[in-house]
Amino acid sequence: VGIVLILIVQWLFLGNLRSALIVVATIPFALFFAVIILVVRGESANLLSVGALDFGLIVDGTVIMVEAIFRRLSGHGAPTGEVVRPGLAGKLLRIRQASGDVSRSIVFAAIIIVTGFLPLFTLTGVEGHIFGPMAQTYAYALLGGLIATFTVTPVLSAYLLPAHVEEVETILVRTLDRLYRPAIRAALGNRILTLGLALLLTAGVGVAGRQLGLEFLPKLEEGNLWLRATMPATISLEEGNLYVNRIRRIIAAVPEVESVVSQHGRPDDGTDAAGFFNGEFFAPLKPAEKWRPGMTKDRMVGDLLDRLRTDFPGVEFNVSQYLQDNVAEAVSGIKGENSFKVFGSDLETLTEVANRVEAVLRKVPGVTDLGVFTSLGQPTVQIDVDRVRAARYGLTPGDINATVRTAIGGDSAGDLYDSGSDRHYPIVIRLAEQFRQSVASIRNLRISGQGPNGTLMQVPLSEVAQVALVSGPAYIYREGQQRYLPVKFSVRDRDLGSAILEARERVNAEVALPRGYRLELVGEFNNMQGALARLSVTVPIAIGLIAILLFMNFGSAIDMLLALSVIPMAAAGGVLALVITDTPFSVSAAIGFIALLGIAVMDGIIVLSHFNGLIGEGEERVRAMLRTCHTQLRPVVMTCVVAGVGLLPAAFSNGVGSQVQKPLALVVVGGMSLA
Repeated sequence: VGIVLILIVQWLFLGNLRSALIVVATIPFALFFAVIILVVRGESANLLSVGALDFGLIVDGTVIMVEAIFRRLSGHGAPTGEVVRPGLAGKLLRIRQASGDVSRSIVFAAIIIVTGFLPLFTLTGVEGHIFGPMAQTYAYALLGGLIATFTVTPVLSAYLLPAHVEEVETILVRTLDRLYRPAIRAALGNRILTLGLALLLTAGVGVAGRQLGLEFLPKLEEGNLWLRATMPATISLEEGNLYVNRIRRIIAAVPEVESVVSQHGRPDDGTDAAGFFNGEFFAPLKPAEKWRPGMTKDRMVGDLLDRLRTDFPGVEFNVSQYLQDNVAEAVSGIKGENSFKVFGSDLETLTEVANRVEAVLRKVPGVTDLGVFTSLGQPTVQIDVDRVRAARYGLTPGDINATVRTAIGGDSAGDLYDSGSDRHYPIVIRLAEQFRQSVASIRNLRISGQGPNGTLMQVPLSEVAQVALVSGPAYIYREGQQRYLPVKFSVRDRDLGSAILEARERVNAEVALPRGYRLELVGEFNNMQGALARLSVTVPIAIGLIAILLFMNFGSAIDMLLALSVIPMAAAGGVLALVITDTPFSVSAAIGFIALLGIAVMDGIIVLSHFNGLIGEGEERVRAMLRTCHTQLRPVVMTCVVAGVGLLPAAFSNGVGSQVQKPLALVVVGGMSLA
């Protein structure tokens, strides 16, 4: 779709289908070049690496080259009095002249665009894995497009374009020119007012942008549900399996669900440690066109959770998606998107503080799937040795512990070898089940001791120790050699940033922590803050490098600043696009603003290079500016429109996997529209 849109745009501006085809021919060459490098480097071409490629950005250099060749072949742009050679020789000469006119600008523009992407290479973690491959592929494709611009484009122009073309001023170009001529004259005549309006617009959009929500990454629509059920910690395998089967049947009864696969406990390989209290369900969804009329995923999930919580009181449910759940667990270290971790030493105190945190979070709008991870609640037989009474029988705590361990857990007494094979089986000795299956039978365990006169005697365990059934730890979470207890939660129907900030503010204000205890917020929000903090350092560095490149190109600090002045307007356009579409600011949107750095400056290079050329020929400044604006209107608008149009499909796509690319595309489309 993007290629077709670019073809149509070129034809509308140039009025020449062959020229439009020459521009579009760069796209497969650049993509093929990028794929070859990916293959050679052992990298994969996938949704993350090529999904957000802007075809318009790839062909911007080609657009400038073709437009320059087109103007030369139509007789425009040639020095006054130049003798035009007839035939093929004259056509090739004009193509070479056109290439020389714009080659420096194209090369510097490509280098600046790649420089603008440098901050992406510094991203780490989840965002680095998502946008790092995209930045690399962009660099490869831009290099391929640059090679095609200076090789394939002139050759195709020599073959497909005649020696002399009639430059047709299309209806679109004529309309733009009629609107632009009086506008630029008015702007040049009222420079202070023009600059004031531009600053006012930028400031106004900036104020509106402060109302945008915040999120780490847009929710990627995977087309599935990943549901986790957390049952009581003391549940048995058999009882838990009954729950899991009933839950699976309820999920399968949802008309939009294709199938359901469940996992109870932990896998055989032990990679996901969990008890019988944990049940997980993977449910691929049918295509959206097969859903009930008016049904949305949020409504479907809400109805499903209402049914499950009604039928299974005491069971905590959490709904996510397969990849999203795995990424969230890798980020936070727990089975949840976000969590407050309560660090401390005593498990009972940790549980008490965690319950208070949960109570506060329930009052925060948008916070859902709340739950305190179970730590206590495991029935445990606790044996406290009475050292004084044990000493009367000549026993030490170690003697008693060894006897209890052997009686209940068993001790190895050797191996049984299978004759005729290498197989052998350990022989374990312990008491029969009826002597160790209850607290009463354990209290009656016999311990070998000494009587008052030194004779051996069998002492009941209850005589030398207190034996009781208590609630012990079912699961102990540790991080950095410290115990902690997590309070998990998700955010729905609200942007992540505002919900987390309100939650943190309320928890800090309403939950008093005992001495030696602390709270730590982990999850998506931390990742977002880390990524934005890193970009706040690398983006200014990238802008500084772009400024150095511009100074090298122009040799003038004033021209450098003029070229950079396009960036605020482009950024304002990106913010405006987010505001209009009510899209929260995310790392994906930040990547879009980074992409705008180089794209916006490219048009400034084109305009200033042409303007400086006219000044060098002795043209008066105002007249030179008017001529530049008239001459460069078409190539500048073409590059902006092509860069925006190339991402239009991504900006308005609602397909599976398009959500991560959408904020990036919206920012670029909006930024290029205002730039």
